Amino acid sequence: MAVVRDLRVLLRFQGFRRLLTVRLLSQGADGVFQVALAAYVVFSPERQTSAASIASAMAVLLLPYSVVGPFAGVLLDRWRRRQVLLYGNLLRALMASVTAFLILGGVPDWLLFVSALCVTGVNRFVLAGLSAALPRVVDADRLVVANSLSPTAGTLAATAGGGLAFVVRIVVADSDAVVVLVGAALYLCAALASLRMAKELLGPGRAWAHPRLITALTGTARGLREGVLHLAAPPRREAAWALAAMSLMRFCYGAMLVLLLMLCRYALTSTTEEGLALLGLVLGVSGAGFFVAAVMTPWAAGRLGPGRWITVCAASAAVLVPALGLPFAAGPLLAGAFVLGLTTQGAKIATDTVVQSTVEDEYRGRIFSLYDVLFNVAFVGAAGVAALMLPPDGRSVPLVVTIAVIYGAVAGAMARFERD
Repeated sequence: MAVVRDLRVLLRFQGFRRLLTVRLLSQGADGVFQVALAAYVVFSPERQTSAASIASAMAVLLLPYSVVGPFAGVLLDRWRRRQVLLYGNLLRALMASVTAFLILGGVPDWLLFVSALCVTGVNRFVLAGLSAALPRVVDADRLVVANSLSPTAGTLAATAGGGLAFVVRIVVADSDAVVVLVGAALYLCAALASLRMAKELLGPGRAWAHPRLITALTGTARGLREGVLHLAAPPRREAAWALAAMSLMRFCYGAMLVLLLMLCRYALTSTTEEGLALLGLVLGVSGAGFFVAAVMTPWAAGRLGPGRWITVCAASAAVLVPALGLPFAAGPLLAGAFVLGLTTQGAKIATDTVVQSTVEDEYRGRIFSLYDVLFNVAFVGAAGVAALMLPPDGRSVPLVVTIAVIYGAVAGAMARFERD
């Protein structure tokens, strides 16, 4: 199979193998931590969860880092990215352990969210660093394939981590705190795995500066302005369009996720255990869509071009999401989860490739951090819109239709750009 052959070729690059190991462990830990947090916030029997409470949790965890994200980019273009992966994962291991003990202590939600906020905040540095470092460990001819396999493998690792969280919860201990501690152990393993790479391997390519905090803060606005101007230049128009399209598709994905959470919690199941089981199945099917995207995207983007492949993904979602979502039944919704996984990940792989191939190395950290900010704002915005539109059981025809219209608009806009 082509994807297996491509993976074998990439694994010949020692730097790629080691960077991939860090990604798999790190994002696997993310999956464990996120499922544990979702189970505690959404599926605790004593809680009467609403779409508004889910949206509030997302806002608390993600919006502050729409402010921190740009600072991450400026620092990623100055710090050794290997060190970011090392210390970032060590800090997440520590804060995840603190979160577990807070869950055991039954503290107020706001204190738990502050601790979780620290874990997800450092995640902005780690994920942006992984993406910015990828061109340093593979050659230009294999960058598209690496973008297909590496981030998708990370997403699959996060899905597997979510599955591990369910197994630990069911088999080992019916405790969200224990699951969070498993995530902390995986973060520690990711930190140790990063030590196998040389400090200089992942860049950035120029002489490293070690700015004091005040210097970094005052230089952020200037660095962001330089990054935006770099992105706005004519040679990088395709990257700007791809980022805009991917942000809107992320909005659609976030809205559908909140809808699925509410359906799993109330409309399609009668107990919290059944709801968790159905959610686990949804995540697994969506993960299968990610895998298929990894197989299809190198071939499709190679034949069509990354921009046209984004168009195909958005157009497919515009047609299939309402067809599979509007029955509000478990079978069609599982098929819809597969479609969302395939189209979202396919478009993301193409977007990553466009950004990495058109943005110069010294700006790449800033652009990927801005990319991350757009993801967060779109995701939280989607949760807010879903909270306004969703009824208590999660069945909302207007929301599904709105999502389909946005997908259609993205497809139309990208098709027009590709024609010009």
